[in-house]
Amino acid sequence: MKRADELTRAVEAVLFAATEPLTVDAIATHLNGATGVRAVLEELAADYAGRGIELVRRGERWQFQTAADMAHLLRRDRDEARKLSRAGIETLAIIAYHEPATRAEIEAIRGVQISKGTLDVLMEAGWIRPAGRREVPGRPLLYATTPEFLLHFGLASRRDLPGIDDLRAAGLLDPIDLAMEHAGMLDDDDVEVENGDEEA
Repeated sequence: MKRADELTRAVEAVLFAATEPLTVDAIATHLNGATGVRAVLEELAADYAGRGIELVRRGERWQFQTAADMAHLLRRDRDEARKLSRAGIETLAIIAYHEPATRAEIEAIRGVQISKGTLDVLMEAGWIRPAGRREVPGRPLLYATTPEFLLHFGLASRRDLPGIDDLRAAGLLDPIDLAMEHAGMLDDDDVEVENGDEEA
Protein backbone atom coordinates (compact mmCIF):
# COMPACT_ATOMS: atom_id res chain seq x y z
CA MET A 1 0.00 0.00 0.00
CA LYS A 2 1.43 3.36 -1.04
CA ARG A 3 2.09 5.71 1.87
CA ALA A 4 0.35 9.06 1.52
CA ASP A 5 2.72 11.97 1.03
CA GLU A 6 3.20 14.59 3.74
CA LEU A 7 1.00 17.25 2.13
CA THR A 8 -1.89 14.82 1.79
CA ARG A 9 -1.52 13.75 5.42
CA ALA A 10 -1.31 17.37 6.56
CA VAL A 11 -4.44 18.42 4.64
CA GLU A 12 -6.30 15.41 6.02
CA ALA A 13 -5.21 16.27 9.56
CA VAL A 14 -6.26 19.93 9.27
CA LEU A 15 -9.69 19.00 7.94
CA PHE A 16 -10.20 16.32 10.56
CA ALA A 17 -9.44 18.73 13.38
CA ALA A 18 -11.45 21.64 11.95
CA THR A 19 -14.62 22.68 13.75
CA GLU A 20 -16.14 24.11 10.56
CA PRO A 21 -15.75 23.70 6.79
CA LEU A 22 -12.56 25.30 5.44
CA THR A 23 -11.66 27.04 2.19
CA VAL A 24 -8.58 26.06 0.21
CA ASP A 25 -6.89 29.29 1.33
CA ALA A 26 -7.65 28.59 5.00
CA ILE A 27 -6.16 25.10 4.72
CA ALA A 28 -3.07 26.48 2.96
CA THR A 29 -2.69 29.08 5.73
CA HIS A 30 -2.66 26.30 8.33
CA LEU A 31 0.09 24.66 6.29
CA ASN A 32 2.33 27.74 6.03
CA GLY A 33 1.11 28.69 2.56
CA ALA A 34 1.52 25.23 1.02
CA THR A 35 0.68 24.96 -2.68
CA GLY A 36 -1.21 22.14 -4.36
CA VAL A 37 -3.91 21.97 -1.68
CA ARG A 38 -6.80 21.97 -4.17
CA ALA A 39 -5.40 18.98 -6.06
CA VAL A 40 -4.89 17.12 -2.77
CA LEU A 41 -8.50 17.83 -1.78
CA GLU A 42 -9.77 16.40 -5.07
CA GLU A 43 -7.66 13.26 -4.55
CA LEU A 44 -8.86 12.86 -0.96
CA ALA A 45 -12.49 13.31 -2.03
CA ALA A 46 -12.03 10.49 -4.55
CA ASP A 47 -10.25 8.30 -1.95
CA TYR A 48 -13.04 8.76 0.62
CA ALA A 49 -15.92 8.29 -1.85
CA GLY A 50 -18.09 5.35 -0.83
CA ARG A 51 -16.63 5.07 2.68
CA GLY A 52 -18.32 5.71 6.03
CA ILE A 53 -17.12 9.28 5.98
CA GLU A 54 -16.71 11.44 2.90
CA LEU A 55 -14.81 14.59 2.02
CA VAL A 56 -17.28 17.00 0.44
CA ARG A 57 -17.20 20.51 -1.00
CA ARG A 58 -19.96 22.90 0.00
CA GLY A 59 -19.61 26.11 -1.96
CA GLU A 60 -15.92 26.97 -1.63
CA ARG A 61 -15.47 25.10 1.67
CA TRP A 62 -14.43 21.53 2.37
CA GLN A 63 -15.26 19.20 5.25
CA PHE A 64 -15.51 15.59 6.31
CA GLN A 65 -19.05 14.33 6.92
CA THR A 66 -20.82 11.08 7.57
CA ALA A 67 -21.86 9.31 4.38
CA ALA A 68 -25.51 10.09 3.64
CA ASP A 69 -26.54 6.42 3.79
CA MET A 70 -24.95 6.08 7.25
CA ALA A 71 -26.53 9.19 8.80
CA HIS A 72 -29.38 7.18 10.34
CA LEU A 73 -26.86 5.43 12.61
CA LEU A 74 -25.91 8.73 14.24
CA ARG A 75 -29.32 10.39 14.39
CA ARG A 76 -30.28 11.43 17.88
CA ASP A 77 -33.80 11.25 19.22
CA ARG A 78 -34.57 14.90 19.71
CA ASP A 79 -37.02 17.39 18.36
CA GLU A 80 -35.91 20.16 16.07
CA ALA A 81 -35.56 23.37 18.03
CA ARG A 82 -37.37 25.38 15.37
CA LYS A 83 -39.30 24.54 12.24
CA LEU A 84 -39.68 27.00 9.42
CA SER A 85 -43.12 28.39 8.69
CA ARG A 86 -44.50 28.25 5.17
CA ALA A 87 -43.60 31.93 4.83
CA GLY A 88 -40.03 31.13 5.89
CA ILE A 89 -39.70 28.27 3.42
CA GLU A 90 -41.07 30.37 0.56
CA THR A 91 -38.83 33.31 1.45
CA LEU A 92 -35.74 31.08 1.63
CA ALA A 93 -36.59 29.48 -1.72
CA ILE A 94 -37.05 32.86 -3.39
CA ILE A 95 -33.73 34.14 -2.07
CA ALA A 96 -31.94 30.93 -3.11
CA TYR A 97 -33.28 31.02 -6.67
CA HIS A 98 -33.18 34.80 -7.23
CA GLU A 99 -30.32 36.05 -5.07
CA PRO A 100 -29.43 38.70 -4.37
CA ALA A 101 -33.02 39.81 -3.71
CA THR A 102 -34.58 42.73 -1.89
CA ARG A 103 -37.51 42.47 0.48
CA ALA A 104 -39.74 44.16 -2.12
CA GLU A 105 -38.69 41.61 -4.77
CA ILE A 106 -39.45 38.75 -2.37
CA GLU A 107 -42.87 40.22 -1.62
CA ALA A 108 -43.59 40.73 -5.33
CA ILE A 109 -42.92 37.04 -6.02
CA ARG A 110 -44.85 35.79 -2.98
CA GLY A 111 -47.73 38.16 -3.53
CA VAL A 112 -47.93 39.06 0.16
CA GLN A 113 -45.89 41.10 2.60
CA ILE A 114 -43.32 39.33 4.75
CA SER A 115 -42.77 40.14 8.36
CA LYS A 116 -39.31 41.22 9.49
CA GLY A 117 -39.39 38.20 11.79
CA THR A 118 -39.29 35.83 8.82
CA LEU A 119 -36.00 37.27 7.60
CA ASP A 120 -34.68 37.35 11.18
CA VAL A 121 -35.39 33.63 11.63
CA LEU A 122 -33.53 32.82 8.41
CA MET A 123 -30.57 34.98 9.45
CA GLU A 124 -30.49 33.41 12.93
CA ALA A 125 -30.40 29.98 11.30
CA GLY A 126 -27.37 31.22 9.34
CA TRP A 127 -28.99 30.50 5.96
CA ILE A 128 -29.23 34.06 4.61
CA ARG A 129 -27.15 37.19 5.03
CA PRO A 130 -27.26 40.85 4.02
CA ALA A 131 -25.45 41.19 0.69
CA GLY A 132 -25.15 44.93 0.15
CA ARG A 133 -27.70 47.37 -1.20
CA ARG A 134 -29.40 47.71 -4.57
CA GLU A 135 -28.29 50.92 -6.33
CA VAL A 136 -31.80 52.33 -6.75
CA PRO A 137 -33.68 55.05 -4.86
CA GLY A 138 -33.92 54.11 -1.20
CA ARG A 139 -30.98 51.68 -1.61
CA PRO A 140 -32.89 48.62 -0.31
CA LEU A 141 -30.97 45.85 1.45
CA LEU A 142 -30.14 42.75 -0.59
CA TYR A 143 -30.30 39.22 0.82
CA ALA A 144 -28.31 36.16 -0.32
CA THR A 145 -27.72 32.61 0.90
CA THR A 146 -24.69 31.57 2.96
CA PRO A 147 -22.23 28.66 2.94
CA GLU A 148 -24.23 27.29 5.91
CA PHE A 149 -27.29 27.11 3.65
CA LEU A 150 -25.36 24.95 1.17
CA LEU A 151 -24.01 22.81 3.99
CA HIS A 152 -27.40 22.25 5.63
CA PHE A 153 -29.09 21.25 2.39
CA GLY A 154 -26.14 19.20 1.08
CA LEU A 155 -25.47 21.38 -1.96
CA ALA A 156 -22.05 21.93 -3.52
CA SER A 157 -23.33 25.18 -5.06
CA ARG A 158 -26.59 26.92 -5.95
CA ARG A 159 -26.38 25.26 -9.35
CA ASP A 160 -27.39 22.05 -7.56
CA LEU A 161 -30.81 23.48 -6.62
CA PRO A 162 -33.58 21.49 -8.33
CA GLY A 163 -34.88 22.89 -11.59
CA ILE A 164 -38.48 23.01 -12.72
CA ASP A 165 -38.23 19.55 -14.34
CA ASP A 166 -36.99 18.10 -11.04
CA LEU A 167 -39.82 19.78 -9.12
CA ARG A 168 -42.38 18.55 -11.63
CA ALA A 169 -41.06 14.98 -11.42
CA ALA A 170 -41.25 15.10 -7.62
CA GLY A 171 -44.86 16.32 -7.76
CA LEU A 172 -43.99 19.55 -5.97
CA LEU A 173 -45.60 21.94 -8.44
CA ASP A 174 -49.12 23.07 -7.65
CA PRO A 175 -51.83 22.89 -10.34
CA ILE A 176 -51.63 26.68 -10.73
CA ASP A 177 -47.90 26.39 -11.57
CA LEU A 178 -48.61 23.72 -14.16
CA ALA A 179 -51.45 25.78 -15.67
CA MET A 180 -49.14 28.82 -15.89
CA GLU A 181 -46.47 26.72 -17.56
CA HIS A 182 -48.93 25.41 -20.18
CA ALA A 183 -50.08 28.99 -20.81
CA GLY A 184 -46.44 29.96 -21.44
CA MET A 185 -46.23 32.20 -18.37
CA LEU A 186 -43.62 30.10 -16.57
CA ASP A 187 -40.18 29.62 -18.16
CA ASP A 188 -38.31 26.36 -17.75
CA ASP A 189 -35.40 28.27 -16.25
CA ASP A 190 -37.55 29.86 -13.54
CA VAL A 191 -38.91 28.24 -10.44
CA GLU A 192 -42.00 29.99 -9.15
CA VAL A 193 -42.99 29.74 -5.52
CA GLU A 194 -46.70 29.58 -4.95
CA ASN A 195 -48.30 32.61 -3.31
CA GLY A 196 -48.64 32.19 0.42
CA ASP A 197 -51.41 33.33 2.67
CA GLU A 198 -51.11 36.67 4.42
CA GLU A 199 -48.92 36.26 7.46
CA ALA A 200 -50.22 36.99 10.92
